[in-house]
Amino acid sequence: MSRWPLPEPMNLALEQARMGESAGEVPIGAVVVKDGEVIAAAHNAPRRHHDPTAHAEVLAIRAAAERLGNERLDGCELWVTLEPCAMCAGAIAHARIARLYYAAADPKGGAVEHGARVFEHEQSLHKPEVYSGMGEEAAGAMLRAFFAARR
Repeated sequence: MSRWPLPEPMNLALEQARMGESAGEVPIGAVVVKDGEVIAAAHNAPRRHHDPTAHAEVLAIRAAAERLGNERLDGCELWVTLEPCAMCAGAIAHARIARLYYAAADPKGGAVEHGARVFEHEQSLHKPEVYSGMGEEAAGAMLRAFFAARR
């Protein structure tokens, strides 16, 4: 357990991950914050929606864009429990998310600091500020338990 309390948006993202897990989805949660206010929250839902793009990040970005009435999420932060994959990193760039906070690293499927490293390519439309590791223990433990129960 971390000796420092987590920022509220990461606590909310972890809560979303638990909701996803309860629904039989991989426990990943995401929250979009603008000017200190949570404007969208989601958890993974590809099974429920029969949609391989229904990752927590994509669903939260869609909801935030709808709420703001704009496809550009300038000045927004995305808080997510796992390092985004290449698809989600692309969505983050297209949405112009200002800051990305993620809890657990994903050496196998992540594409921010692992794998494709989407934001490091000159073709990337936008590069958010990236902060990792907050909530890593809680998010990692939730994911390990989820997959251990299915093996």
